[in-house]
This record gives sequence, C-alpha cells and structure tokens, in this order.
Amino acid sequence: MKIIIIPGDGIGPETMAVTTQVLENASAKFNLGLKLEQEIAGHSSLEKYGSTVTSILLEKVKAANGLMLGPMATYDFKDESKGEINPSKFFRKELDLFANIRPSRTYPKVPTCVKPFDLAVVRENTEGFYADRNIESGGSEMLITPDVVISLRRITRQCCERIAKAAFELAMTRKKHVTIVHKANVLKIGDGMFIDICKAIGQNYPQVQIDDFIVDAMMAHVVRAPERFDTIVTTNMFGDILSDLTAELSGSLGLGGSLNAGEQYAMGQAAHGSAPDIAGKDIANPFSLVLSAAMLLNWHGQKTTQVQFTDASKAIEKCVGLLIDSGEVTRDIGGNLGTKAVGDSFVRHFSKG
Repeated sequence: MKIIIIPGDGIGPETMAVTTQVLENASAKFNLGLKLEQEIAGHSSLEKYGSTVTSILLEKVKAANGLMLGPMATYDFKDESKGEINPSKFFRKELDLFANIRPSRTYPKVPTCVKPFDLAVVRENTEGFYADRNIESGGSEMLITPDVVISLRRITRQCCERIAKAAFELAMTRKKHVTIVHKANVLKIGDGMFIDICKAIGQNYPQVQIDDFIVDAMMAHVVRAPERFDTIVTTNMFGDILSDLTAELSGSLGLGGSLNAGEQYAMGQAAHGSAPDIAGKDIANPFSLVLSAAMLLNWHGQKTTQVQFTDASKAIEKCVGLLIDSGEVTRDIGGNLGTKAVGDSFVRHFSKG
C-alpha cells in the first residue's frame, strides 16, 4: 500500500511525524508493505510552487492507495487566483471524497462531563452550504452590494443517496441505529428530500433503527445524553459542527479521528485545525491524526479484503486506548508528555502488544 504523506501547517509536521512513526511500526508488525511518500501542500507549497496544491501532487495522490493530510491553515487561504487553495477542499472535491466519517468515544481515564458513549458522525462532504465546493467553477457566495451577501446551498439526490448508504453500511457494523439530523422545519425542500432519501435507503436495512432530529435540538440531546446515539448522518455544515462537538465531549478534539472516503480514494485527516498558537512547542496531541491513519488502513483492508490492514487498524486503536489508560498522553487529556514522547511511548507499547 502506497500512502502519500502531507505534513501540513502549524502543528501538522509534529503530529504527522508521530503518525508516520506509527504507520512504519504497523507496517513492520503486520507485514503491510507500506510505502510512505512525503509531499508538501499548504504554506510550504505556496512558497515553493506558488500554489498551496498542484496538479502534479493530485496525480501522485491518484496513483497511490491513500492520502494522509496533516492539519492545514485553511483560514489563511482566501484568494484562489493567488494560489491560495484550501487543500482539504481540493482533495475532497477532486477525489470525490463524499463521506466524512468521524467517530467519537469516551475513554475511562479521560475526564468528561457526560456519560460514556461511542458514536460516529457520517457527514456529506461535497455539497451543502460549503460555497467553495458546490458548483463547477468559482464559489456560490456572492457580494450583491457592499452590504448584501447571498450564499447558496446545493443538495442533490445522488449525494443524499450515497451518504445515506454509507451511514447504514457503517451502522450495520455498529449498534444498528441511524439518526438523521436536519433542519427540515426551515429548509423544507432540501432537508425534506434528505430525510426522505435517508429513510428510503433505510428500508434496505430492516435491522437498523431509524430516527431523526432537528439539528439545534440534536445539539442539546448530544450534550445531555450522547450515549443515546450510534451512527448520525447529516449534511455538510451540520456534520462539521456536530462532529467537533462530539469529539470535544469525548474529552478533547485531539481524540477525533476522521476519514474522507469515496468509491476509489480515501484520505485520513485529523478533525482539528493547524493550531498555529502551539506549533513547534511539542505539546500537540497526535492521536487525532494517528486514529485517522488507523481508519485509512481499515478502509484499504475492507476495500481489498486484506485482513492484515484491518488487524493493524484495530491494534493502533487499542494501543491509543492503552496509552490513555496509562496516562502517557499530552496535557490536553491529563498527561504530561510532549508530542514526540507520546510517539515513543506508542512504539514501545505497540512492539509488546
């Protein structure tokens, strides 16, 4: 399996160094034959090539079996005419990575304000309210007058059908419960179609329980009782916000793994941003990116029916849990180790497991 490694901006190089270390050890232990090829995107690519991402890089990613994208300073990239392209958006759109899977779970040794839970947000990734990716050319946000902005949302049957299927397929491997999150009381046509399609797809999975909640009420329910939920399916912006909330409820956004998947390609990506305020300080939590790498290995294993990749994924997740239980973690989740030291502890425990 060939994986393109893009460290990213801010804390990206630090957390990706740990993730690369984890992948190399998993490859050796499970005989995966991983080939890790490092490339650049973001600020370093903008400085070197005049663009945050290039067409040459895209072709390299398409020729590989997976991509690990480090945190990117996406808010810095505002003018595509100057090469300031959002790398995350670029790969999601160009590779048609329509499903963003974001699991969240609690760990016994990480303090939280909620009961133990284990859920996954399945977020549509290619349309919705995201103005930079829902039309063929340009953006769907317009300055009508100096004082008036219009932002358009796109919802399509095809995208609703495939994200619904992805959610129900995932639910079949979990607790067989899908919750549809929407704002159909206001967005009656778009979210109305989204609900109808999700429920129609659900008829093919009679074992799965289905319910639905309006997004603002869902936020309250998740804070009050996240243990009620299993697999949550929703549109792009709602899923982005909701998955950050569920990750933080688990103890830290640094525990939020994330996989962007399509029919042909997949990209592992931490759920958090580049955190420039702590970059270079050796205090960033690498687990979000490490767990995303585990998800990428699992995706490849399922796609190719090679069980060693799914076994390696489970072993990485287990070792992360072991480190959390032993307190060998960064300060944001109660430990006192630096980023690099967490990686060294992972390797030590992983080799024994």
